[in-house]
Amino acid sequence: MGRRKTQRKNSLAVDSDDDSSVSSSSTMRSDRMSVVGVEDFQFDKDTLLDQALDDLYEKRGSTREKALASIIENLSNNLQHQFVEKKFATLLHQCLNSIKKGSSKEISLASHAIGLLALTVGEGDNAREILTESIPTISQTLRSGSESSKISLVECLAVITFVGGNDMEEIERSLQLMWQVVIPKLGPNVVAVRQSATIIGAMVSAWSFVLTTMHGLKLNSKDWQESISYLSSLLDKDDRAVRIAAGEALALIFERGVLEKFSAEAKGSIDGSTLEGSKPREWFMHIQGLKGKILNQVKSLSMEAGGKGSAKKDLNSQRNTFKDILEFLEDGYCPETSTKIGGDLLQTSTWTQLIQLNFLKHFLGGGFVKHMQENEFLHDVFGFTPKKKFLLDSEHRISSTEKRMFKSPNSFANKARTQLLNKNRMLAEGRNIGHYAVNVGD
Repeated sequence: MGRRKTQRKNSLAVDSDDDSSVSSSSTMRSDRMSVVGVEDFQFDKDTLLDQALDDLYEKRGSTREKALASIIENLSNNLQHQFVEKKFATLLHQCLNSIKKGSSKEISLASHAIGLLALTVGEGDNAREILTESIPTISQTLRSGSESSKISLVECLAVITFVGGNDMEEIERSLQLMWQVVIPKLGPNVVAVRQSATIIGAMVSAWSFVLTTMHGLKLNSKDWQESISYLSSLLDKDDRAVRIAAGEALALIFERGVLEKFSAEAKGSIDGSTLEGSKPREWFMHIQGLKGKILNQVKSLSMEAGGKGSAKKDLNSQRNTFKDILEFLEDGYCPETSTKIGGDLLQTSTWTQLIQLNFLKHFLGGGFVKHMQENEFLHDVFGFTPKKKFLLDSEHRISSTEKRMFKSPNSFANKARTQLLNKNRMLAEGRNIGHYAVNVGD
């Protein structure tokens, strides 16, 4: 029997400062809604989003950038289902226009907004439309964009494929586009550009995230051999983040049984069947050698002493990750994690779940807890059902400062409510005057 697996309490479990702060702010937003009224609060949010959407038509790039930043904040921190349902197509095409003609900053913002839009609409026809409409623009811009814009585009591509990609061809197309960012298909007009460690790490993380959606892998031995060999080469790179991303990608590939599948095919070929396009015995030996090489690399990285000036936190993160990978490769145990979501725990027990969780936590940032609490698509992804919160009497849970702020006559919600009351009062007075006039006439 292998070693007994000890439950891993990694940074996801103990990283309570970020989660609790986001969770508490999320709770306070819900509480404030009970104080000022849901309709007023929704009016506030919808007005801001409508204004931001209008600003995407402006010629000045800085105006569009501010509008996109506002849209990102709203889609991250609140699930704007009503707004998105009505105007998702308009928002999508304005964001794509920003990618086509905007600065690097605008491209990055628009890419992030499209990813958030996909997560908000969830699975269905709208998500498929987002993927279909976005692919040509993303593909074109990836060829010439800056480093920061390429990272945002790759992450956007990963999210919209994760949500809207339903068939194998769509998923494989996105995976291929990602690989071409770091390993371009060389042609007469294509010059190989050495990409930075930051881009390589982002690409590998995004690629792994999309790979988690693939079931019944269409195995092409040549393509997989190239991918696995490249990921193995990344384990020897200087950049620690790249090594960790490559290690987790390889763990996912092992979890999916890719190498075992090839080994079985090669062994079957040796025993009498055929393996197309390769010499069975050489291919079998190559796979065994590749597996052995990766195992040795993982062992070395799990015990690395670190160099001069090496950040201790980063080094510990690498050691912990590769200890988990080593334990998985040797004994088949996956790391188990727990992440606090408000008053609930989101638990993972596979590399697939862990990679999905890490990527979405990175992409959603401060909106991660809010989405995990309320986004039904993510509930389905993780099989996570948060406890229902009943805010029948929640006013006591917000501070006196907030009460004063939202009850203040200068607050936006209070002004909107006052205008609505004044309008209703004038209409009522008009009706009363009409009623009295009729009575006098009688």
